[in-house]
Amino acid sequence: MDCTSYRYGPDPSQYGQLYLPAQRTHDAVVVIIHGGYWRSRYGLDLGEPAARDFASRGYVCWNLEYRRAGNGGGWPATFDDVAAGIDLLAELGARLELAVENVVALGHSAGGHLAAWAGGRASLPAGVPGADPAVGISAVLSQAGVLDLRRAWELGLSDQAVENFLGCGPDDDPHRFRWADPLQQAPLAVPVYAFHSEADDAVPAALSENYVAAARAAGGRAELVRVPGNHFDIIDPASAAFEQIRTVLRTLG
Repeated sequence: MDCTSYRYGPDPSQYGQLYLPAQRTHDAVVVIIHGGYWRSRYGLDLGEPAARDFASRGYVCWNLEYRRAGNGGGWPATFDDVAAGIDLLAELGARLELAVENVVALGHSAGGHLAAWAGGRASLPAGVPGADPAVGISAVLSQAGVLDLRRAWELGLSDQAVENFLGCGPDDDPHRFRWADPLQQAPLAVPVYAFHSEADDAVPAALSENYVAAARAAGGRAELVRVPGNHFDIIDPASAAFEQIRTVLRTLG
């Protein structure tokens, strides 16, 4: 496989790694968005094992880096970066003669939040960060995603990571929370698969449960997929949890 870095902006964190398989056998392009509670000490190396695994199985993968809290990220910078990083696929597809019509967003933890947010960009009103996407998302695969920001804030997860990321609580700036919170954007026009383990001690399974319940109640296509293991098993290609992700991805192209 081939792995090449491409930039979508001047900041050191505004780039991604494009993994091209030796032989492309699937039409889905997998955008991988790493987690780490949106903090700068975590980077796209967390997504590299998944990218290598999927590329070895014939998928094109785009392992995306972005500005996080502590290195210029937060609202709206992180959202602008994820949007711009995904939209760069339109240019890369044309330059490299790659079909990028079927783009699946895969994200772990905070990256699951960003993947679900990206899946709803087409419905964002003008002027909101991420609106008017150049590249659409066809499905979202959330790995232990922070899909309910209000509940995560109420629980004070990871030393109030949500407030650290957004710079406010849900009642301080309801507008910001509305457009940042996947649960408040549910349902999406595309299917969402929320993979989560009951044994996850970093992101409670209730956050995925809340999201799926809200999306389904509103008529959306959302599925809770319970997996074994812990918070990091779900990004380990050798785990049983990751095999369940592969199984769903195969149905998406």
